[in-house]
Amino acid sequence: MVVDDDPWIADLLKQIVLTMRPGTQINCFGDVQSALAAWQEVNYSLVLADWNLPDDSGIRMLQKIREHDRTTPLVMITGRADRQSVMEIRPLGISAFITKPFDVPHVVKCIEALLPVSDYVPTSIVCREAFSSYLNGLADDDLDLPMLAKVKEKLQLGYRGETLDLRELTGDWQGDPALCAHLITASNSAAYIGLSTQCTSLNDALRRLGARTSVNLAMGFALKQCCIQDNLMLTVLMQDHVDSAVRLAERVVALAKQCGVEPAPLQTAALLHRMGELCVIYQVAKWESEGNKLDEPSLIQAVNDFAAPFAIKLKARWGVPRVLRELIGAVYALPPAQMRCDQVLMRLAAAINNSEPPAAIDRLMRLAGMA
Repeated sequence: MVVDDDPWIADLLKQIVLTMRPGTQINCFGDVQSALAAWQEVNYSLVLADWNLPDDSGIRMLQKIREHDRTTPLVMITGRADRQSVMEIRPLGISAFITKPFDVPHVVKCIEALLPVSDYVPTSIVCREAFSSYLNGLADDDLDLPMLAKVKEKLQLGYRGETLDLRELTGDWQGDPALCAHLITASNSAAYIGLSTQCTSLNDALRRLGARTSVNLAMGFALKQCCIQDNLMLTVLMQDHVDSAVRLAERVVALAKQCGVEPAPLQTAALLHRMGELCVIYQVAKWESEGNKLDEPSLIQAVNDFAAPFAIKLKARWGVPRVLRELIGAVYALPPAQMRCDQVLMRLAAAINNSEPPAAIDRLMRLAGMA
């Protein structure tokens, strides 16, 4: 059981446990009432609970558990690390005390010692349905993007040090559409946005989340990723779409600087404009990881058929800010009226990169005031 009203932290803890014990049933709750109700029905082997919860204290929840159960390991998660706080919960027989924002390797070591030994043996279930039917049957929550191998590998090595450099993280992650999308989504969620305006760039998201929380969320995302690198066809196609997105980002940033327009939202929109194609590629990797095979013509057809609807679903589920959605749309076509300069610059960058007719490029340059 994981009890934390921050769904991003809860998901990170869930992924940590699943990495160590695949097949484990993990229930996440955001309040004490729901958690205690579930406790009456399920025989949990480990409980991880935040100190501060919206309807009650995590301490009181653990006290109620201890009234009937003196053996199940309990882990307290909190931003408090002072001696008084530790002494306050000592009578509960707490097995571990994890301070937020936490260091993932430390959490792994802590939880590993408390989890029961598992006899779970993973099995591959071959899907007999057509791939198009499989894609049509996916729930919105099943959709995701693949993380770049080099980014995932560096995350697995870990970012050390008390003071993490936001500039280093931006440099490492700026070219990864998946990670940028996830961190921007997290920074704009109810858990972190507060009364602030929406973040539209990776740099803004990192500043809001903080370096350590950003690394933790990135590591949690990496833990969920299936492997694409074992399939050369998928790797090449994925890299082609990522390279196209990065080239567009570089082009539109240069144009924005020429025109005195803030480049960060344009850069983000360019990086995300192939999210639909990348989503299909990721679903192929998941499908093949279950023992299925897909030939290249079927892959190309799936990208053509599902990239657009998947992109729409992802933007809705992630709550992509309106300005980014409008800029992504401008890659393909300008609105019929009331177009903004940043939208024109996005369309111009795409036209130049796609080697569109000179007359079309000249018209866009005039609209952008770059005649």
